[in-house]
Amino acid sequence: MSSFFAMLDRMKYIQRWGLMRSTRAESLSEHAQRTAWLAHALAVLKNARFGGNVNPERAALLALFHDAPEAITGDLPTPVKYYNADVRAAYASVEEHAAQTLLAMLPADLQAAYSPLLFPAAEDAALWPIVKAADTLCAHLKCLEETRAGNREFSIAAQHTRAKLDALDMPELNAFLAEFLPAFGGTLDEMRGN
Repeated sequence: MSSFFAMLDRMKYIQRWGLMRSTRAESLSEHAQRTAWLAHALAVLKNARFGGNVNPERAALLALFHDAPEAITGDLPTPVKYYNADVRAAYASVEEHAAQTLLAMLPADLQAAYSPLLFPAAEDAALWPIVKAADTLCAHLKCLEETRAGNREFSIAAQHTRAKLDALDMPELNAFLAEFLPAFGGTLDEMRGN
């Protein structure tokens, strides 16, 4: 019996933003899906408008698995994870062990296919910055969603995530922020053009 996919399926039970009061809970599965389509969009923008030559489908796949070890560890809140260098290093070790544990849940003949999704591989080096940008963008969208719902709990986090996005200075990300981000605050009728 291999429990790899059953363990990944448990991501739907892992709630993000554990230290903050949310108006709507966000599961790790939901976050992974959103990050995947954002990574795909950023890769498409990079290729279409900024001379890139990256694989959008691979970016989406890496994003889909980017937090897979958290199916075992749970979601450690950002303020805790980045409290200091010692905590960050310790958590990186825990994540590494969790990824190894997940990989070991697969039959041996499938491990080579999934290893690069759990451990960054050299051939994906150009895609990981896109995945990280999509991950931060996903967090920013959650912050905006919460603040627009009147939840001041996320107002500082919204500022911090936006500052992180701006600091990345990625043309494809800047294009997404300018062209697509404003619609996230719209109503259904506004999005449909009514």
